[in-house]
Amino acid sequence: MADHVALLRGINVRRAKRIAMADLRAVVEGLGFHDVTTVLASGNVVFAGRAVPDPATLREAVRDGTGVDAPLVIVAGERFREIAAANPLRRDDRDATRLLVSFPAAPLDVDALLLAAPTTRDLVPEEFVATPGAIYQWLPDGVLASRVPAAFWRSVGVTVTARNDATVRRVVAVLDARQTLDAR
Repeated sequence: MADHVALLRGINVRRAKRIAMADLRAVVEGLGFHDVTTVLASGNVVFAGRAVPDPATLREAVRDGTGVDAPLVIVAGERFREIAAANPLRRDDRDATRLLVSFPAAPLDVDALLLAAPTTRDLVPEEFVATPGAIYQWLPDGVLASRVPAAFWRSVGVTVTARNDATVRRVVAVLDARQTLDAR
C-alpha cells in the first residue's frame, strides 16, 4: 500500500470551514483507506491505500460527511517528500512559518506562470520560485502582506493549496514514521 497526503484548502482558518479532525479521519476511512492520520487541525491527512485516491470522490465524501465543501489536492507520499526536500528557499536562519509551499492539483506550466507572476523586483523582500510540482515562497513580512496578488493565484488554472514549511516538515515526519514502521 502506498501513502498519500490530502491537503484540504481553507480548513479551520479562523472560523471558516470548521471540521473536527476525527470527522475528517472517519470520512477518509469510510472510503476504504487505512492508517489515516491527520496532521494539525488544518486539513492535512496522511493515509494508505492500494488505489490512487480520486480528488473529486474525496471532496464529495468530505462534503457529505462534514457539511464542508473544500477544494483539495492529493499528493503521493513519496512525491510530497520530494517537493519538501527540493525547497530552494529553505535555510536554517529562516522562520519556517514564513516559508510557504503551494501544492497544485496538477503539474504547472512554469513558463506561463512566470509570465503571470510579479517580477522579482516587485516582490522584494519576498522570494518566489515556481516548479511544475510546487510554488515556493519566502514571505518575511508574513502571508497577509504578500506582494503576489490574488489575481495571480486565480490565473494558475488548477486548485492550489499552500502550507508553511513547519507544517510540511510535520507531514514529512508522519510519512517518515510510517515508512520506519513499514520497514520493520
